[in-house]
Amino acid sequence: MIDRRRALAAATASLFAPYLARAQGAAPGWRPSRPIRAIVPFTAGGPTDVLTRMMSDPVQAMLGQPLVVENRTGAGGTIGADMVAKAVPDGHTILVNDSAHGVGPALIARMPYDPVTDFAGIGVLVFAPLILSVNARVPANNLQELLALMRAQPGRLNMATTGVGGPVHIAAEILRTTAGVQMEMVHYRGGAPAALAVVSGEAQMTILSASASLEHIRAGTMKAIALTVNRRNALLPQVPTPEEAGLPGFVFENWRVAAAPAATPAPILAALSAAFQSGLQQNRDRLAQLGEELRPGFDTPEAVRAFLRGQVDQSVAVLRAAGVRPE
Repeated sequence: MIDRRRALAAATASLFAPYLARAQGAAPGWRPSRPIRAIVPFTAGGPTDVLTRMMSDPVQAMLGQPLVVENRTGAGGTIGADMVAKAVPDGHTILVNDSAHGVGPALIARMPYDPVTDFAGIGVLVFAPLILSVNARVPANNLQELLALMRAQPGRLNMATTGVGGPVHIAAEILRTTAGVQMEMVHYRGGAPAALAVVSGEAQMTILSASASLEHIRAGTMKAIALTVNRRNALLPQVPTPEEAGLPGFVFENWRVAAAPAATPAPILAALSAAFQSGLQQNRDRLAQLGEELRPGFDTPEAVRAFLRGQVDQSVAVLRAAGVRPE
């Protein structure tokens, strides 16, 4: 068993070697002259906020200035993102957003910014499955029972989302179209309020990250019904994948990205990326406990831009298929 663990550790270290070299070995060619503002377009306590605050000490250790989180909520994350898109591109104002960042063009006819070209990527930080969960009193213990309940009461069950165009909204639209069911969307300002709405019974269900819902699931105030990715999660090994639950098309993966204004110089981006990658590696175990997964290869502006372009295209396709048109 020990040899197997050592072999696994060695293999993991080898996989992330280039990734770690950039994070640990890159002596920053730029240092901020004042604290770095990290704009999080969601409420405090949500998974994006929690992740960003984890980065504060590592960023200060590497760059010499603290990372100060500012929660600027509203309009599905576009208010906070617009602030960063229009900020001075000097590295002192950055954005940390989730997959809502790629949804704006599908919902807003006149976007105040382009989510791809108006930003320079620092890194796609983590990937995470979402969990379809229901209030503990909802008479459904698996996905098929929940779908049967929704079909018997079309439009009567409330889905608590993290805002229009947010990851929960996207995942809910995928659920609605793949299963052919109806639900009432109730939009909250972040994962923590959405989870509390389900716990209280104000809403009957939601589709949140592990970091936003795991505490309630373990406490028994929410029931986990299904994951949104086709691999089981070690935190909730009993919760089935969409395919196992009988709805293979119900697939969606959340992610979180850090970005700066588009004209930010390359040395600044490199320094910020190295600091964030160092922070992710230092918090690797804690992130795993929150259901967040690190993947190499998403820590350059080019890689982030290509990734975001693909996500925007996917979001537009999903919402168009759901009949959602930009307004």
